[in-house]
Amino acid sequence: MDNPYKQLAEQLNALPNGFPPTDDGRELKLLAKLYTPEEAGLAAQLTPSVETVEEIAARTGRDASELRNQLKAMSRRGLIEAGRKDDALGFKLIPFVVGIYENQVGVMDAEMAQLFENYFQGSFHEMLAVKPQFHRVIPVNETVRNTMEVRPFESASEIVNAMLSWGVLDCICRKQKALLGQACEHPIDVCMAMHPQPNAFEKNPVIRALSHDEALGTLRRAAEAGLVHSVSNSVEGTYYICNCCTCSCGILRGMAELGIANVVASSAFVNQVDEVICNGCEDCIASCQFNALSMDGLLATVDAVRCTGCGVCVLACSTGALGLARRPESEVKPIPQT
Repeated sequence: MDNPYKQLAEQLNALPNGFPPTDDGRELKLLAKLYTPEEAGLAAQLTPSVETVEEIAARTGRDASELRNQLKAMSRRGLIEAGRKDDALGFKLIPFVVGIYENQVGVMDAEMAQLFENYFQGSFHEMLAVKPQFHRVIPVNETVRNTMEVRPFESASEIVNAMLSWGVLDCICRKQKALLGQACEHPIDVCMAMHPQPNAFEKNPVIRALSHDEALGTLRRAAEAGLVHSVSNSVEGTYYICNCCTCSCGILRGMAELGIANVVASSAFVNQVDEVICNGCEDCIASCQFNALSMDGLLATVDAVRCTGCGVCVLACSTGALGLARRPESEVKPIPQT
């Protein structure tokens, strides 16, 4: 095992999100675009839990002072993650998706876009089959019927409200497809980052800081563009909201292009049609990215199995005939705590 990229690839694949190998090693070419051989070897020696520089130095036999500078430089490029342990600076290995790859939005170029596409076609079907899914759908509150209970971690707007810093950045998935000459019509500047500490994004070179109201406005703009809100599939540590489409999103493309069902965990809600109000206009059909709506004569009908409870179609309905209702508790999949 003298290939540092192979060492790193195996460490990434050992994480819950996975980084499955390909027959021709295209994942190694992708890592070589991001890491120098020395950086790859160092990252491969990190663990998924934050360790102090001194702990890493003692375990790896490296000089702590030199190691600190290397790790700080790598964390600034999103190749690893910095954190605190025992009031000291520490570092850890993070997944390739969601993690390392998304951190490259500021430096993504055509070569990286093609390398990622090669890997997507070669092995993403295996990564997206992981259970529980590493993304889940959340609706905007206004699409849920007024009588329904919405828990804080089940609502996009409530997740925004729980934070003290907000920011927006370009969607790396749409940027990647655009660099391949396959741009979709959806807005690119709708990827949302959040943090429980104030002023977290004030000096960030990639993330544009937003006010609370601007963050809610971005959420609304994404919803009106027909994008599906999704977050990490956990109750804790929800620090971003992806606004996804089946034409560009690496995860939803798994359903549209690779034929993988249930690539994201559904929300706790399901769409319902008011048969009295529905006028059969079919506006909702085109808005559903999961093919969960169809027409029965002049009435829209919902396939509850396909419906992820995103609420996009509710906003597209001009008559107010659609609304999200809570699924029976027996059908609500538990959300991992972390």
